[in-house]
Amino acid sequence: MQKIYFISVITICVLLSGCKTQKASHTHSHNGVSDHTHLENDYFDSYSLIDENFGTKTIVTVNNGVRTMVTNSLPNHKTGEFPRKGNPNTISAQNRTYTFSTTPKLNDKPTWVREPGVALNGVKFEPGTAEVVVCETGENYRVEALQDVIDLGLDFNHAHVQPTGAYHYHGTPTSVIEDLDTGKDLVHIGFAHDGFPIYYSKSGAYKSSYKLLDGTREGEDCNYTNPKQSISISVDGHHDGTYGSDFEYVVGYGDLDECNGTTIDGEYVYLVTNEFPYISRCLMGEVKEEERKGPPANGRQQGQRGQGENRRQPRSFSELLDVMDVNKDGKLAKEEVKGPLTDQFSRLDANNDGFLTKEELEKGRR
Repeated sequence: MQKIYFISVITICVLLSGCKTQKASHTHSHNGVSDHTHLENDYFDSYSLIDENFGTKTIVTVNNGVRTMVTNSLPNHKTGEFPRKGNPNTISAQNRTYTFSTTPKLNDKPTWVREPGVALNGVKFEPGTAEVVVCETGENYRVEALQDVIDLGLDFNHAHVQPTGAYHYHGTPTSVIEDLDTGKDLVHIGFAHDGFPIYYSKSGAYKSSYKLLDGTREGEDCNYTNPKQSISISVDGHHDGTYGSDFEYVVGYGDLDECNGTTIDGEYVYLVTNEFPYISRCLMGEVKEEERKGPPANGRQQGQRGQGENRRQPRSFSELLDVMDVNKDGKLAKEEVKGPLTDQFSRLDANNDGFLTKEELEKGRR
């Protein structure tokens, strides 16, 4: 009878109030910033976030070493007006279930991912973009979300909306941080897909180890194209952070590793920073969500870039689709391809139907 009563209380608590059990916090100094606190709050236990004003419904249960989040991925805070200039999409509810290990384990090398984790409110972090500037001379530059060259319609939460209606964060989730701020320096804002927690330091106590490359970019006759426009872009000039390839990871340059993580009081955590990479582009822990894997954040694994190496060709059909498949039909039409593929299209299009398939591309390469 006691066991049945206990389960009933937990169930009601999860659905109505969030099962909040406050844990201890402790304070010390770091990098000259005194008295900032490492906070462990009730979001490590089962909780629920249900907000009728915004339509948010996120329920998290912790059981047998697994944290399960069932969410409609609607933010529980104000957003910019969507559709908006640079982003023609409308926010809509999603149907997502995430699982995270409550006993995450570190790997000996990073795993590059497109979607590193999820905020506590069920909205995903996705720092990279699918926007690419393609040059006729062969260079491809992946556009960063936080830049001043191409307007991607980000709102004050450094977020916007995908064509599916999924609202997602490309940088510091301003409203999430404000909502979860307890007055301490470290604010727990989410979980990475490997199970490690994600924090934001209000004082900026933990610095990224990425820096801008020296020298200038290469590329001529470069264009950015989306379904509604094609813009001529000049990539000449110094590396200013417009593209992911403008940055390189330098061991020891800051406090954080290549995945924007560090160990605090013996526990590994990720930090969202106001500087690149803003949100981790890789995971240091074990992760099973194969579908979330993507290319290295800067087009190749950081730390392996030689002097002046800024050009990169897509290495797989799926990546070509990500870059060029404007109507998302899983094929590459002649009018969609850019760069060297333009000249090679007729040779690769074996059946002359005006589209490139995965099989045709692989056969042409062989």
